[in-house]
Amino acid sequence: MSTVSPWGDFGVKDYSRLIHEFGITPLNESFEELKDNKYYRRGMLVGHRDLDKFLSEAKAGKNVAILSGIKPSGIFHIGSMITAEQMIYFQKKYSKTFLFYSIADLEAYVDNGQSLDKSDEIAVYNVADMLALGMDPDRAITYKQSSALAVSDLAFIFSDDVTFNMLVDIYGERKISLYFAALIQAGDIFLPQTKPFNGPKPVLVPVGADQDPHLRLARDLATKHRDDLHLIPPSAIYHKLVRSLTGEEKMSKRSPQSMITLSDKKEDLKQKIMNAFTGGRATIKEQKELGGEPEKCPVFDLYIYFAKDDKQIKEVYDECKKGMRLCGECKNEAYELVNNFIEEHQAKRSSAINEAKALLNNGNLLVLKRPV
Repeated sequence: MSTVSPWGDFGVKDYSRLIHEFGITPLNESFEELKDNKYYRRGMLVGHRDLDKFLSEAKAGKNVAILSGIKPSGIFHIGSMITAEQMIYFQKKYSKTFLFYSIADLEAYVDNGQSLDKSDEIAVYNVADMLALGMDPDRAITYKQSSALAVSDLAFIFSDDVTFNMLVDIYGERKISLYFAALIQAGDIFLPQTKPFNGPKPVLVPVGADQDPHLRLARDLATKHRDDLHLIPPSAIYHKLVRSLTGEEKMSKRSPQSMITLSDKKEDLKQKIMNAFTGGRATIKEQKELGGEPEKCPVFDLYIYFAKDDKQIKEVYDECKKGMRLCGECKNEAYELVNNFIEEHQAKRSSAINEAKALLNNGNLLVLKRPV
């Protein structure tokens, strides 16, 4: 049974074990071309599958695609932001990279009991978040799973290639609806390789490390359909999961006080950060004598996500380890850093709502076509 789950809230406790157990390639310092990616430099990207093959094609100026998505069960939190920023990074870096953004409303229906109408409302804001973060709408398709005939057709085709035992082995024992949601996700992953989108091409999927089961399933399906659909196994790049403000392994939409969203009001944001778990010692005396433990601290993590330069992160880390920095002042500084970003982001998102609606509607029409 898989030790990670794309539907769980328990996170990933040991990334090295995940990499070893499932054959993920560690993301080391050999990718010189990624040095301009802040999450790569800051150690947030932990592994990949065939990233080198994707980059080789992208650098050669060939047509490639990047795909990921969001379950529209809520507004963007930091984890959603990291995935989005990875997509946008590759879209901007390589001029022939087309971006596909799936709104997983069918998964939200079966996993969260959320109506498709409610997902419609949230999806507009999710796409507006993407635009506010810098997505180029001229090289992007955003669509809902429930509107994508091509995706559901692929899921039906793929269903002939899996057994119940195979799905249990990958995902553990789940409701049948979640297994079908996994096949729909496989349809999402291969959508860029279908005839309406000019056929097979390298596709990179940036996701949190807990989403690897979907990539393992998709890569197996690509092998089985190499000859008839000519599918290329998708590449993947995995980022660490965002730690909860309570110190748990994964920030979750199901626990609003444990996470920071890009829609937080100023007063709510401050309350969350000031009440967050830290890597500080029990007393000021111990903090000054022993130093803090920033590697355990979700407040320190905020600098990794939001600091504009690496120098600030190193200064905060060193001051904490040496006992020169107290948790209260660190929380206040982190709050100012995060709040400045969120206020600017919210203004950009508000101005992008109409464009998001149009982009989503156009994308829904494009994915109605038969895939083969």
